Amino acid sequence: MTETSDTRSAAGAQEAQRSRLQRLMRYIPLIAPVLLWAVPCWVLLHTGQRWPLPVTLIGTALSVLGLAGMPLAMVRGHGRRQQDRAAIVGDTLLGCVWVLFTWSVLLGVLLRLALTVGGVGDGQDRARIVTWAVLGVAAVLLARGYSEARRVPRVRRLDVELPRLGAGLDGTRVVLITDTHYGPLDRARWSARVCETVNALESDLVCHTGDIADGTAERRRAQAAPLGTVQATRARVYVTGNHEYYSEAQGWVDLMGELGWEPLRNRHLLLERGGDTLVVAGVDDVTAESSGLAGHRAHLAGALQGADPDHPVLLLAHQPKFIDRAAAHGIDLQLSGHTHGGQIWPFHYLVRLDQPAVAGLSSHGARTLLYTSRGTGFWGPPFRVFAPSEITLLVLRSPRRSG
Repeated sequence: MTETSDTRSAAGAQEAQRSRLQRLMRYIPLIAPVLLWAVPCWVLLHTGQRWPLPVTLIGTALSVLGLAGMPLAMVRGHGRRQQDRAAIVGDTLLGCVWVLFTWSVLLGVLLRLALTVGGVGDGQDRARIVTWAVLGVAAVLLARGYSEARRVPRVRRLDVELPRLGAGLDGTRVVLITDTHYGPLDRARWSARVCETVNALESDLVCHTGDIADGTAERRRAQAAPLGTVQATRARVYVTGNHEYYSEAQGWVDLMGELGWEPLRNRHLLLERGGDTLVVAGVDDVTAESSGLAGHRAHLAGALQGADPDHPVLLLAHQPKFIDRAAAHGIDLQLSGHTHGGQIWPFHYLVRLDQPAVAGLSSHGARTLLYTSRGTGFWGPPFRVFAPSEITLLVLRSPRRSG
């Protein structure tokens, strides 16, 4: 009787804690913009710098304008109106203020402490040094981050040994692109160059693990059209990401089919070579079911239905957190994206609260490997800071290969 009461009390406490966390989460969209703009304003202007009054007034006014304008631009750009120019302004402001906020906090504490310990200048001198250091670091990171976001991604190559892979499939070349996020900034030329890079890798299988674009297929068709030029000796396969479900996912499934890709919506195909077989399966994104679209959901059992359980399985699932289900089914290798590697440091720490991996190869369960790509494009802010984009070439290796 006591154990039951204790169990109920513990469950009640956990439920109360979840309820408080949920209530707090509701206020984050209101609190976050204020902190993002107020902290840099305070650190750069009001912590002992004693700038001339016009400088202080202009800087404070710009912060207030940013605080008011950024949410408005984001709503107009990503809300019902879908105004691309507003989205570009809002996204750019978000990226700039995130970098300013991050380095205002870091340098505002660490650099000021170092200057104080080193006995450098008086309080005003130290405050102004911090201001110029924050502005300088932010300017450099934003310039390099913009260049990194807009460039054609570097190719990341790695060998992945799968214990169950037959010798006939040793050396199978799998190219992974993901999170292209065609959007308000027209990247049709960038898209064409990405596809040229993919084709130069002479792959057997090309995979796109979702988040093709921000916007409907009709609206972003010109940017996505180069995907129709991608070449693979065996197949080009695609699964939906969460952003497709913000923008009429079925339209993207239809367009990818029209461009010659195989949408793996809870189904699989077989890749055979040298007498050995690899099952290539795919599932809808985990957000599909809540989208309300009929027939859209992540259904791994359905994707594997009819597949020989003795054959190794390569699974496409947009979000890394699907790995728990994959490991429970004994999947050999899951390919995912979604995280962007954090995109703008140190956002990856927040990503880790929701996902089991941010980038690279990781092991889960008895035999399941997960490869998480940092993404080929970028979402929202046109910056990548300490999280470079990638096109990934995975060469599958068999432990039974000759030599």
